[in-house]
Amino acid sequence: MERQKPDSRTNEIDLYIRTYYSLLRSSGEVRLRSFEEAHCFSNSSLHAGAREPEPDIAAFGYAAGRLPECMPDVERTVLGQSNETFEAFGYDVGRWESLTTRGRRRLIRYDGRGTLAAYIASASDIDDLLPIMTAYQIEWNKMHDLLRASPIGTLLESESSKEEDLDERLASTLLITRADLDRLREALGVEHVTALRALATRRFDMRVRLLTGSFSEYQRAAQVWWKGLERTYLRSGQGQRPPVYFVSSNTHSLVNLLGGYARSHRDTLLEAVRNQGPAELQQLLDETERAGGEPSENLLYFALRHHLSSHPEALAEVQVWDEESGVISVENRAHVDVDAQVFEIGRLKPERFDPRLQMPGLERIADSDARIINIDYPLGMASYHLLSRVGQGVGPLLGLYVMGKAATLNGQVGDVMISRVIHDEHSDNTYLTQNAFTVDDVACNLEYGSVLDNQKAVTVRGAFLQNPNYMGVFYREGYTVLEMEAGPYMSAIYELVDPRRHPNDEIINLGERTGFDLGTLHYASDTPYSRRQSLLSKSLAYFGMDSTYACAIAITRRILELELQRLGAGPGAPPGA
Repeated sequence: MERQKPDSRTNEIDLYIRTYYSLLRSSGEVRLRSFEEAHCFSNSSLHAGAREPEPDIAAFGYAAGRLPECMPDVERTVLGQSNETFEAFGYDVGRWESLTTRGRRRLIRYDGRGTLAAYIASASDIDDLLPIMTAYQIEWNKMHDLLRASPIGTLLESESSKEEDLDERLASTLLITRADLDRLREALGVEHVTALRALATRRFDMRVRLLTGSFSEYQRAAQVWWKGLERTYLRSGQGQRPPVYFVSSNTHSLVNLLGGYARSHRDTLLEAVRNQGPAELQQLLDETERAGGEPSENLLYFALRHHLSSHPEALAEVQVWDEESGVISVENRAHVDVDAQVFEIGRLKPERFDPRLQMPGLERIADSDARIINIDYPLGMASYHLLSRVGQGVGPLLGLYVMGKAATLNGQVGDVMISRVIHDEHSDNTYLTQNAFTVDDVACNLEYGSVLDNQKAVTVRGAFLQNPNYMGVFYREGYTVLEMEAGPYMSAIYELVDPRRHPNDEIINLGERTGFDLGTLHYASDTPYSRRQSLLSKSLAYFGMDSTYACAIAITRRILELELQRLGAGPGAPPGA
């Protein structure tokens, strides 16, 4: 008999987790260097060069991409769960500048004088942020020490130094290649010249303080988030709580497929690409036109994304269009950086749908009273808190679908994985599911990758909290998908259908007991066993649209088909409907 539950714990990873949680219990600031020994000893696969004298540019780039670009000026980071928490400890964060990062959605504020405030929505934010900052500091200080021991460090400090004259010497001094030097500049961001000077002059010595981190505060944050969503969900509800299809994906795919803005404004978007679009988009458009074809829907969606990033003021116009199409973006005033949308199925306009969604009987959805609640996939345990709160507030749950990025141990970047077993490192539970999706649901709309079904996924606690021994245990047990949300979602689902709180360290067969449709899809964004192929520090860009939209189409078609059946207008409808 197949052994479904692996013994995945490793002493190194457990020691690291216990180290930072025990130190963060201190009521004062803790120096980040207190975590460095446990971090290096953990042998993280993402930070393979932690103990080597040469800088690990891949690890530094990953960390830098998930931290704000002001990091060279930051001296301390305080972690809290709300404005009230920060203010209670004397941090007037409401007046601080809001910052973003390239690779992680997290609410961050900066006082401009060396103090960063990071909002934590669950324990996963701690498991994610602390190793990221520690890796950043370790690699920064390696590079700083190399520069200080070389005359080039003094040269870098000069405002008049010519960057192009320094490249060969700089790469040699840092013990890296020219290609790695380019990656370093990319990691340091648009102010990389200033950041390189800071690298030469300042040794990083971050201090960190956890103000609060209680389970009840996480639940309170989820409640504030739900209140904003609830107002939109109940709009035009005639006093009833409408039935719901819940989707955890992103905030662009479903609305593009069902709202139709990009397709209806294709000429405007394509003209903008020709005039001022990025080189990648222009090349794709040129190749399509030379081949005598029409730009694909995915290319239009990619063009719209670029348009909105270049012209953020255009978002209001797009949202007006979307609302006319039955899609309402929820105003998020919570400290949980997870946006949401509500799709009123009865108000959707089938003539605006992506052609890949067309099916007989779509005109009947005008009779639907159901909603689609779509949220931007949360990080780790935030998934548990948010779904638990959604489950308490909505009417009948008709379907629940999780779509997100994952690392694959046996596939390639761009593949789609369909898992039937999910092991959750938070609860140590292994969940057995009947996944609603099959290969055929996805493969028909996937151009570049493959679809791998009958997979087994493991929900990890953090990107750095894995090492070769850890991954080897799972791989030997047939687990090939590493991600961060599915396990907490399964724990929340258990509590939606069972009178007890989810157990720990058990094998749980959800099977058909949920009473609603359940499906998970993951697209591969990284291959951690291959450093060469890793895209951990690089956006999937247009290539990623292929697998993302293949998954989104499968989910959206599933919802439409089930809703037509419920209305008695689709395949499987009751006889005589």
